[in-house]
Amino acid sequence: MNLSAMTKTAALSALFIFTFSLQVFSQKTLKPAKPISKESVEKLHLAEDTLGVLAYAVVNDSIERERFAACRQLITILVRNLKTENSFKYPFSRLKSISIMAPPDSSFRIFTWQLFVNDSTYRYYGAIQRNSGELSLFPLIDRSDDMKDRSTNYEILQPDRWYGALYYNLRQFDTKQGRKYLLFGYDAFEFFEKRKVIDVLSFTEEGKPVFGAPVFVRDSVAPGSLPEMRLILQYSAEATVRSNWDEVYKMVLFEHLIPMGSPFGRGMTYVPDGSYDGLKLEKGKWKYINKVFNDSQEEPPSVAPTVEKNKNKTINGHDKKPKKPTKKA
Repeated sequence: MNLSAMTKTAALSALFIFTFSLQVFSQKTLKPAKPISKESVEKLHLAEDTLGVLAYAVVNDSIERERFAACRQLITILVRNLKTENSFKYPFSRLKSISIMAPPDSSFRIFTWQLFVNDSTYRYYGAIQRNSGELSLFPLIDRSDDMKDRSTNYEILQPDRWYGALYYNLRQFDTKQGRKYLLFGYDAFEFFEKRKVIDVLSFTEEGKPVFGAPVFVRDSVAPGSLPEMRLILQYSAEATVRSNWDEVYKMVLFEHLIPMGSPFGRGMTYVPDGSYDGLKLEKGKWKYINKVFNDSQEEPPSVAPTVEKNKNKTINGHDKKPKKPTKKA
């Protein structure tokens, strides 16, 4: 990232902290939001039009300074309108460029969006709004630029040191320590490498959000290893990697990655091999499952058709029916 972009990003982060700093309330003072008034709906509906245009510009405008300006306005206008009484009840369903996720218990919702800085840099912005009549809001400050190595997987992170990502799914689950939420996110990371993130969100007794929890369990772990607080899958930008909750199998499924030489001449990278690993919830822990599907063939694929061997087989591998003898005239 060039110096100008770094300065602008830092300024936006400072604005973000300042704008949100007076909006945090203790959980003990929260009263759930009531139905929103007709006047408030009309006000927020108009604001949503403006927010939609700004959110689209943050990602898609071709001019860097316009993207930063749009992000600056987006932060200011979003906070101003979330101060509307019972704004938690307004869905903002037309904001297609902003991810808004809420769990089944409706205790909060989380906003995330992506700022395109340049071809190799993205920044993420977000906020958690608690379910209350008055505004209870926590800004999420992306520090992922300082978290490029694997040590990030073993850290508990606070909202002001958030591993930024664009969240696309959320899964509520219960543990002995209380309710937690599994977050599925995408990080555009770098030009040649992308990341999928599986993080954990919980709240302290005071109602403050915390990211990361030791809820991931593997069968084979080296003695003395630190517990994983989140999973980060890094892979080649040429690949497409799935990581999500699967309702059919009732578990998290993500593609198994294997090393290979980077097609861009940048050492080693990772790509999916066509198989899946999984996470299955057992007693409040997510147990790691290696190779969920154990499909196999009796024989390895052949490099050439084996016509002679299979001449009595159909194209589907079934035995051919014997031909009826032809009657002589």
